[in-house]
Amino acid sequence: MDIDRRRLLALGGASLASAFLAACDSGGPKAARSLLKSAARQNEVLERFLMRHTSMDHAGSSRLAGRALPSYFISKTVPMWDVAQRGPWALEVTGAVRKPLRLTVDDLRHLPHHTQKVNHYCVEGWTAVTQWTGVRVSAIAKAAGITSDAQYVDFQSFDSKYHESWDIESATHPQTMIAYALENRFLGPAHGAPARLHSPVKLGYKNVKYLTRLVFMPKRNGGYWSDAGYEWYGGT
Repeated sequence: MDIDRRRLLALGGASLASAFLAACDSGGPKAARSLLKSAARQNEVLERFLMRHTSMDHAGSSRLAGRALPSYFISKTVPMWDVAQRGPWALEVTGAVRKPLRLTVDDLRHLPHHTQKVNHYCVEGWTAVTQWTGVRVSAIAKAAGITSDAQYVDFQSFDSKYHESWDIESATHPQTMIAYALENRFLGPAHGAPARLHSPVKLGYKNVKYLTRLVFMPKRNGGYWSDAGYEWYGGT
């Protein structure tokens, strides 16, 4: 994403903070919450306009983060799929689709794959260059035959039921994929094995690891961090 766009979004965030402080001084917490909700809606409109789902991320020649990419999860220990308890892992694709799918790891690896070198943007302010291999979400959506009701996608995981919902435009962006390899090596537990969501068009907390299910929906339903106060749209 270009620097001017990110700077503009930062200025929007500063305006949000100013509005919050003004509301606290004048109308108290209730007025502040109302104002923040309104400002968040306006900010999302701005983000959607700036992205327009045509911009492509270019990571340049910076060194790949590889296995040094930080590992985040909300479970008490690194989530690992237990075949003995759960059976073989598979990614379920359901909701507003004509053909629900159940994709094993082998199924994913035999679908047309794509490798991309892109930036990973963290909400904490750092950026890392990453290289992922996987299947575009748009290809999975096409295979499942999504209906006109599919305006959002909920990405669900086995990391203590972590999930985040996305708008369909971001989910089907050419650089949004279900990744099963990082730097030409299959994912390990620290980075979301057996498969995870990754895209440079969203901040890191929207890129769900340890995937189990994609649910196409007519309405959005929040997410783990979105419900805790983080921005729902989470664009970069």
